[in-house]
Amino acid sequence: MKKIVKFGVIPILIILIAVVVFNYPRLNIITGFAAKSVCSCTFEANRDLESIEAGDNDISPVNLAKNEINFEEKSVISTVFGLKKRKAIYKSGIGCVLVPEDYKQTNSFQPKRISIESNLPYPYGNLPQKDTLFNNINYKLLDFAVEKAFDCKGEVEKRTRAVLVIYKDQIIAEKYADGFTKETKLLGWSMTKSITSAVLGVLEKQGKIHVNQTNLFPEWEQDERSKISLNNLLQMNSGLEWLEDYNKISDVTKMLFLDKDMTKTQLNKQLVGKPNNSWNYSSGTTNLLSGFIRNQFKTHQEYLDFWYAAFIDKIGMNSMVIETDVSGNYIGSSYGWATARDWAKFGLLYIHNGNWNGEQILNKSWVNYTKTTTNTSKGEYGAQFWLNAGGVYPNVPKDLYSCNGFQGQYVFIIPSKDIIIVRFGLSDDNHKFNIDEFLSDLLGAIKNE
Repeated sequence: MKKIVKFGVIPILIILIAVVVFNYPRLNIITGFAAKSVCSCTFEANRDLESIEAGDNDISPVNLAKNEINFEEKSVISTVFGLKKRKAIYKSGIGCVLVPEDYKQTNSFQPKRISIESNLPYPYGNLPQKDTLFNNINYKLLDFAVEKAFDCKGEVEKRTRAVLVIYKDQIIAEKYADGFTKETKLLGWSMTKSITSAVLGVLEKQGKIHVNQTNLFPEWEQDERSKISLNNLLQMNSGLEWLEDYNKISDVTKMLFLDKDMTKTQLNKQLVGKPNNSWNYSSGTTNLLSGFIRNQFKTHQEYLDFWYAAFIDKIGMNSMVIETDVSGNYIGSSYGWATARDWAKFGLLYIHNGNWNGEQILNKSWVNYTKTTTNTSKGEYGAQFWLNAGGVYPNVPKDLYSCNGFQGQYVFIIPSKDIIIVRFGLSDDNHKFNIDEFLSDLLGAIKNE
């Protein structure tokens, strides 16, 4: 019996050693992802560890991590087989931050927030919306299309967490998966890029920046990068070197899970293409834009406050939190949290051409610029927004444009239909969750007036 046990243990040990050896170079990133995810989901979204590990950290090899939550300190420590310990700490106002081993808190960064109470109904206030029935909507068909977007009991395919549909400023459909509600903050991942674009739009309206300006950073003054325009960065068409691959150690994974100052990662990259002729999706570029925004202010506090005071809180996205890196810079590429209803407000701002209940937050020209096709993107990309101009979704109007995030987070804006569609989930695989079918099913329930 002892021999059987002995020879049974040896293969298991060999497998464990092989797993560790294969993943060792990635352990810093694995434990960094795990700690950051558990920390944010716990202290921003008020979710429990079991649901986080089963629903967010269940992707390989992140699921190898062991996570421990310290509720008193508001921190999370993650390891893999006791190796490569990473720590994330929650800080009020800026969310969870991955900290280095030698971390000592020297600065306390926190934006000032003002939540303006309003007696208007949603979306322009805090009161329930008025009941409105539209004669051109087949509500039975609409409800069926929404239900179809979610997994049936026992299934784990579509993994949809929230669907919200707004037509003519009215919520006409809203559904959440078990464990999620209209109060749950949801991570937008790269939808946050569109928020960063909007902040730049506010600065443009104030006359502080212009999309065609060049000589953006002192570090580029003496070389060809001085010719890169703000437009090139917004359209991901700068020609700067970047590899966006989440399946291995790449520029984006090193930035998100290792770098202390994420605004400098792309800043230090060299030109490998020609500006305006080298479209290349890059989270580093968006965080570089966050650094550009910071440079428009005299103090770091002004930079932190501006995003909320001049934009986010102005349109009532009071649940939103944009998390920072350990240096206190907004991670504009990836870490925006808000409820589905608040994400929908962002879409409504754009469908109304930058106007929010009578106040022009963004110039209409900026909104039009946002959805202008980037050269060499084949009609798929604008200024930190995705486009349907090239027909990615063949059964959906081509004027659709959207904020897209990792694993299937979306705010779809369809001006010709006056519709906002929000979807959060954990699958963007068309075989498991077909976006074109999802959108066309919803639109099929609404007849043209």
